[in-house]
Amino acid sequence: MTERQATTTLWRPTGPEELDLVRALDWRAWPPRLPEQPIFYPVLDEEYAVRIARDWNVPHSGAGFVTRFEVDSAFLSRYPVRQAGGRTILELWVPAEELEEFNTHIVGRIEVVHAFA
Repeated sequence: MTERQATTTLWRPTGPEELDLVRALDWRAWPPRLPEQPIFYPVLDEEYAVRIARDWNVPHSGAGFVTRFEVDSAFLSRYPVRQAGGRTILELWVPAEELEEFNTHIVGRIEVVHAFA
C-alpha cells in the first residue's frame, strides 16, 4: 500500500489567452511568464480567484476563468504565503525562473471551475 502524497489546493484566475496555453500543455502545467511577468501568483482562496476573474479578467480580456489545481504541499513550503489585502487575499509568489520546477510538482490536472464573460 502506498502513502498518498499531501497536496495543497490552489486557484488561478486567468484570461482566455493563458487558458489556451494551459490547454496546449494538456492541463498539466502553466506556461512560462512573459518578460513583464516576473512572478507567478496562484491564490489560496477560491472566492478571491473568482473576484479577480470576474472583475478584472472579463473587462480586460472579454472572459475570465478560475482554475483549480493541486500541488505537492512539501514543495510549496518554500513559498511563504503573502497577504495582498484582506485576510482572504492570500497568494504564493513563485519567481518566473522557478515556474518550470513548480509545474513538476502539480499533482493531476489543472481544471476550470468557473467561467465568466
